[in-house]
Amino acid sequence: MKLLVVGSGGREHALAWKLAQSPRVQIVYVAPGNGGTAQDECLRNLDITDPAALADFVEREHVALTVIGLEAPLAAGIVNLFRSRGLKVFGPTKEAAQLESSKDFAKAFMKRHHIPTAEYETFTDIAAAHAYIDRKGAPIVIKADGLAAGKGVVVAMSPDEAHAAIDSMLADNKLGDAGARVVIEEFLAGEEASFIVMVDGKNVLPLASSQDHKRLLDGDKGPNTGGMGAYSPAPIVTPQLHARVMREIILPTVRGMENEGIRYTGFLYAGLMIDANGNPKTLEFNCRMGDPETQPIMARLKGDFSKIVEMAIDGKLDGAKLDWDRRTALGVVLAAHDYPETPRKGDRITGIPAETTDAVTFHAGTTLTDGKLTTSGGRVLCIVGLADSVHDAQSVVYDTVNQISFDGMQYRRDIGYRAVNRKQSDRQG
Repeated sequence: MKLLVVGSGGREHALAWKLAQSPRVQIVYVAPGNGGTAQDECLRNLDITDPAALADFVEREHVALTVIGLEAPLAAGIVNLFRSRGLKVFGPTKEAAQLESSKDFAKAFMKRHHIPTAEYETFTDIAAAHAYIDRKGAPIVIKADGLAAGKGVVVAMSPDEAHAAIDSMLADNKLGDAGARVVIEEFLAGEEASFIVMVDGKNVLPLASSQDHKRLLDGDKGPNTGGMGAYSPAPIVTPQLHARVMREIILPTVRGMENEGIRYTGFLYAGLMIDANGNPKTLEFNCRMGDPETQPIMARLKGDFSKIVEMAIDGKLDGAKLDWDRRTALGVVLAAHDYPETPRKGDRITGIPAETTDAVTFHAGTTLTDGKLTTSGGRVLCIVGLADSVHDAQSVVYDTVNQISFDGMQYRRDIGYRAVNRKQSDRQG
């Protein structure tokens, strides 16, 4: 069978890589793909981004099913289009994708359905937003309402930083339409975790837990990014917390959407903040898998993923079971010069080693031209290592990272440090 994955990042490379391992899959098309998917003999890049043209291709080539990786096509209604033409596709409709495409929609939805989240207000008026910050103080969080490619959230630690974020979004229009409306919410202290599930409209199948590092620099310093690394499983997500998140956040979200006349299908990502007492609150929803969480999750997933996706499309997730590699998978992102502000493109990439049973490189911002691999985006590569502990997985990853080179390459050297510290404190306790 032929499959299609829509997107060009590390998330899509990992999804396509996993789907292609199925013995029943002949080829996985990736639209538009990247330099890594171009080099994989089991994958084929497709230079099509228009949804209608993609649907035409799927019909013409008899592609069995499509997985949408990117948020923008989901928000634009690509799933609605595919379904209107009778094509099998995994992802939420435009209506369901509002959980990600509008922060205001998501916050109001959570309020209606009593899903734990931070206190908030929404603003389009600059003066009112500034007055709210003056009243609330800092730290405080400013979010662009719309899609901003991971760059629409400012965690302001001072009032001046908060006011500057408001001016950037509402006055200077730095994020365009995405920032024409902002959500300002209370700062939540604690530890973040990513909770990702598959939904078929009714049934929910949780994926392995994961945790990412959003700040650019070691020690969780510097600006927010789309994500500088991730690992799975996340030790903070205990069986008790897992059950609580399903009961208080995930299932009420799926049921709440259904009660509002919206059937949710696809991946559902809840970004969590877990406080010192172990209480989870919802920071955000994404309507696709996270990046870079997808890379370590897919590296741990065993079995035929194409069958699971097909069961999800057919509404049969209640009969699905996932098997996981017992090892920890840890991914480190290699980013371009001056990421996340103005990442440089065109730097030559060398030294990527061949895939092994304990290390694999997923591509994101790369392009293959005349056999030469160059940078073409902010987050360039994600190196994933697998080992029996987080510490050992770090060793595998950084040994691999040391073989790779491109001008301006930057990366964090402490991915997974929270899990390592947690293990050490558990032993001492």
